[in-house]
Amino acid sequence: MAEWLYEEGVGEARAALIEKGRLVEARIEREGAQARAGAVAQGRLIRTVIPRKRGIVRLDTGEEILIEPIPPKVAEGAQVLVEIWREAIPEEGRSKLATGRIAPPGSKPHPAPSLLQQLRASGAPITPCPAHEEDRLEAHGWSELLEEAMSGEVGSEDAALRIFPTPAMVLIDIDGSLPPAQLGPKGAKLAAQAIRRMGISGSIGIDLPTMNNKDERIIAAAQIDKYLPLPFERTAVNGFGFVQIIRRRERASLIELLRADPLESAALALLRRAERHGSIGAITITAAPTLIDRLYKRREWMDRLAQRRGGAVALKADAALAISAGHVA
Repeated sequence: MAEWLYEEGVGEARAALIEKGRLVEARIEREGAQARAGAVAQGRLIRTVIPRKRGIVRLDTGEEILIEPIPPKVAEGAQVLVEIWREAIPEEGRSKLATGRIAPPGSKPHPAPSLLQQLRASGAPITPCPAHEEDRLEAHGWSELLEEAMSGEVGSEDAALRIFPTPAMVLIDIDGSLPPAQLGPKGAKLAAQAIRRMGISGSIGIDLPTMNNKDERIIAAAQIDKYLPLPFERTAVNGFGFVQIIRRRERASLIELLRADPLESAALALLRRAERHGSIGAITITAAPTLIDRLYKRREWMDRLAQRRGGAVALKADAALAISAGHVA
């Protein structure tokens, strides 16, 4: 039976769905005031983009939300309640605004379900993973998954993926040493598994090798249907090996989340190791100066880590270390 492993870390919560001993789906929820899918929040309509159709609401937190449609009786400047459909998506240069709609009459402001609440609603059993117990997430390849998300590279020499998020869609290129008739199905399987594991959604294009006949393309497409759970829509694999998938988009993928602020991602990964290091008590975190500077600026993280460990947490900068090479002693 599938189960969720759940970890309430410093600065973020983490979850991994395990099926038959394999990590098949992962989620990270970071702390912050960003509007989350499922929330209803108070704001003001500050601008109409398309009359009666599309506008911008600034929430009381300051975040701007793209809403559609605009009810006939709602004018610029009006106070409104907004139901969040999709969270803001980080992109190079600027983020895509979160999207939503004016909440139905009778609605009241409320936060979005937390990651833990979402896991409970899934019906699958949940196993808490406190820091003083064995590292179940790491035993199922958590660090390897984060490395794949940061690099966008998955697989091996015989079949490998390169994943490229773009503003229009996520493109997945498949290459390898296998003959096209074997590389197509194996690449499609790897792509479907990576899409699920990293929470990739929206419009996704997969560039499979060119296969000689329709039967080979059907076999490759069947791997997507087998390893990517519904709901999603897809095209057939065309003669050039291209297939497009559409998945409902509510939040950033792991790739987008981790790459949006690599320094913060490295800091949180280091704090995870620090919380689990040895027995309880004082520790020293040694890392690149930029990383140490980020940790100094997030005193609430350091205070929480010290409280959980029951000892002081010292920070030491080492200019010889790469951002990903921090260590704990």
